[in-house]
Amino acid sequence: MIDYGKQRSTVKPDELELTETKVFVSSNITEVNEPETDEYSGFTGYEFDLIEYSKDEYIKIQAEKNATLEDEITQAQVAMCEIYEMIG
Repeated sequence: MIDYGKQRSTVKPDELELTETKVFVSSNITEVNEPETDEYSGFTGYEFDLIEYSKDEYIKIQAEKNATLEDEITQAQVAMCEIYEMIG
């Protein structure tokens, strides 16, 4: 994983971009409109956080997230069954 931190672009980035070997994840995408001053040229575009993963690394992260979600769903279902048993 490579965290590039805050990036800027004149083109709005996709939240998820796939290449043959890498996955780029853009988050916290915001529009930026900075006027030109005597010291700086203006900027109109987007600012965002950018992280690069290898495809294998990204697949592993997604599998871990899915497993966590499955566990949470199971826990919620058990809790709902217990509530129904208390009510009925």
